[in-house]
Amino acid sequence: MIVYLDGRFVPETEAVVSVFDRCFLYGDGLFETFRLYQGRPFRWMQHFERLKAGASELGIAIPQSADLFVGASRELWVRNDSPSDAVVRLTLSRGVGSRGYSPESAIHPRVIIALHPAPSAPESEIFKVITSSLVVPTGDPLSKYKTCNKLHHVMARAQAARTGAREALMVNDKGYVAEATSGNIFWISDDALLTPSLGSGALAGITRGVVLEIAAGLGIRAVEGEITPANLQEADGVFLTNSGQGLVEVGEIDGWPLARSELVQKIKVGYRELVRKELSRDLS
Repeated sequence: MIVYLDGRFVPETEAVVSVFDRCFLYGDGLFETFRLYQGRPFRWMQHFERLKAGASELGIAIPQSADLFVGASRELWVRNDSPSDAVVRLTLSRGVGSRGYSPESAIHPRVIIALHPAPSAPESEIFKVITSSLVVPTGDPLSKYKTCNKLHHVMARAQAARTGAREALMVNDKGYVAEATSGNIFWISDDALLTPSLGSGALAGITRGVVLEIAAGLGIRAVEGEITPANLQEADGVFLTNSGQGLVEVGEIDGWPLARSELVQKIKVGYRELVRKELSRDLS
């Protein structure tokens, strides 16, 4: 595989970073994951704006422009002879600094971009999820960004794997569901679409925002709400969203089978149609 490292396209075996890189030592960095459809990015500028906001919060300079990033991603798609659809992982590290937590000496941030095959799960796949025992804090200002410090999510996903589940739900310190380890969560109740607020500890997901746009266009009432894992079992339908997979329906939580709603399928169709329209517009 060819990857992009600080302005160079190199084989992955040569894409090495220092053992003193702060992203490796402390998770001191940010990342974005976005889809390429036939080599074209979907909602890239929204991903970049979130990256830029996170970099401002952490005080990390972004060394290259949005156009350069997306150009590098497209070049990787060509050089790796990638399939029509792929997933891009862009990592921004603060870089190498002196020993200790203080970031003051790290003045040369670095960028790594890698391409991966798009998820091959069939459209009809239904996820089994569990509720993780790990808790995410409410009101954490960093929850709005994709920082490279994701140990809670790693451990929660490991809990899911041990039970044969595909995902784990993260509950906040008030006992309400905030998100899944790698996506936002939505549920259907009385023909309304609900999702946790960003203050719950949930990430401001790009696909989350797209789904809210689709709901508005379809005339579906969408609101932010709070729900416990137990009450989630009583929902009329549940699904997860992330940029890699789009929308994935949940069929079971903690061994409890869930109802399925026609609204979920309607939103999934709306999502596919929106992707098609936006990519067609890019070609015109």
